[in-house]
Amino acid sequence: MTERTGKAKKPTWVIDKERARRAAAAETVWLFGLHAVRDALANPARDKLRLVVTQNAVTRLGDLHGIEPEITDPRVFDKAVPLAAESVHQGAALEVKPLKWGSLSEVALREAPGESRPLLVALDRVTDPHNVGAILRSAEVFGARAVIAPARHSAPETGALAKTASGALERQPYLRVPNLAEALTQLKNMGFILVGLDGTGNESLPDLMGELKGRAICLVLGAEGPGMRELTIKTCDHVARIPFAADFGSLNVSNAAAVALYAAGRA
Repeated sequence: MTERTGKAKKPTWVIDKERARRAAAAETVWLFGLHAVRDALANPARDKLRLVVTQNAVTRLGDLHGIEPEITDPRVFDKAVPLAAESVHQGAALEVKPLKWGSLSEVALREAPGESRPLLVALDRVTDPHNVGAILRSAEVFGARAVIAPARHSAPETGALAKTASGALERQPYLRVPNLAEALTQLKNMGFILVGLDGTGNESLPDLMGELKGRAICLVLGAEGPGMRELTIKTCDHVARIPFAADFGSLNVSNAAAVALYAAGRA
């Protein structure tokens, strides 16, 4: 008898089923932590698929808004849901589909509650989910209409991002576009003034915001280190800096976004 070598080829139906399972998994997100899960449960725009919780967590969550929980033992929670080992889940995880916010024009022209002027934030290659989560939180606090980022080379909607956003991901539009430069040009055509933030900017942000009083503004920030790409800078109408008390460095991108949103909203 001839010895068979290598692995037996899988049937086509098995391969198709595995591909379908991987594709379905790629289209969902696991949110974790009591705050992020509670806010997602309360969001009617969220497609909610599975709620995995410990008995203690389900009591603390309160209203589950009609979804049936899967109660699991705290000792095996990490095996029940596919979360990173360092995730601080507090015994609660919710599988959801990413939110759909609509087109760029729909989001950009939608008035935000309590806004003093139309405000947007655009992020160029900001990939850290903790930074993006913090920026979403600041954008909500200071009344921005949306945070915009490229579909590639940006932080996707993840559990870590949602946890850092502390609920803002459910309310603050986070729109990832195919091409950031084209999106910025579209915003200019809608009447937005593009203000890039960079330490080498030749204009002071507070002074510039005063000069642009009442105008619709899109604040553009780049990743820490490389900053904005050259094409992004060229697309901006202004490049401004946040004035510092001393020459000791620069702000973290999420802190810079918070300061810039505050300055824009006050002017």
